[in-house]
Amino acid sequence: MPAVQRITTRNARFQQWESLLTNRNKRTRAREFLVQGVRPISLAVEHGWPVHALIYDGQRNPSKWLEELLRAVRVDRIAMAPEMLADLGEKNEAPPEAVAVVGMPADDLGRIAVGDDFLGVVFDRPTSPGNIGSIIRSADALGAHGLIVAGHAADVYDPKSVRASTGSLFSLPAVRVPAPGDVVGWVAAQRDRGKPIVVVGTDEHGDCDVFDFDFTQPTLLLVGNETSGLSSAWREACDTMVSIPMVGAASSLNAANAATAILYEASRQRITVARTGGRPQ
Repeated sequence: MPAVQRITTRNARFQQWESLLTNRNKRTRAREFLVQGVRPISLAVEHGWPVHALIYDGQRNPSKWLEELLRAVRVDRIAMAPEMLADLGEKNEAPPEAVAVVGMPADDLGRIAVGDDFLGVVFDRPTSPGNIGSIIRSADALGAHGLIVAGHAADVYDPKSVRASTGSLFSLPAVRVPAPGDVVGWVAAQRDRGKPIVVVGTDEHGDCDVFDFDFTQPTLLLVGNETSGLSSAWREACDTMVSIPMVGAASSLNAANAATAILYEASRQRITVARTGGRPQ
């Protein structure tokens, strides 16, 4: 088992980790990000993500969970002063059980598996990292196979996104791409391989209501920016547009809520077909 390293001052290594919380450029250069809490860290390990260090309270006896984790993974073990651990955990009071330093995977669309039942999501230029994490969580829960974050956008590995995903980031591939053309080319390549992906955009003035569209076919769902919706380039890439029927004064939903509602309908249709062998009801 690796030796325990003790950090009690805000040395250069601590400052590097602290910068990963707020500095996207440093996260990108280091190819590392911080993961806070028992469930997310457990899922990162379970799904084989590279854990570079485990940081925990050097003044508290480790829990059974932490003892087992330290035995299971051979990584740098950092016993840290509790007030410094609280800073890395972004908590004002008690520090978290542990914080992990985790390596980023490549932004490669090949990480997203495309089968006959493919269901994927594109989030166009999101500004809120919390919305990214929330969509990852919903997509994971409702049977999607991956999320693509496109354009100049908030960061998938921002702590707010990682926390909002509640660990689903580690089981659902989330890939960043610079522009729509990268995804359009990827979709075309999948179609050439016999996977007839239908590209479906979301808009309050869609071609049909969400429950009138057949989501049992291979589908890539496009969700627009929180303020301006889908860009013109993404609209041109769509095969069809769907809308969510609404009543009351609201004209639209939060991007994460809208994505969840449509993913639920896709999941409902697919479960219905699996159970009945017929077309979605």
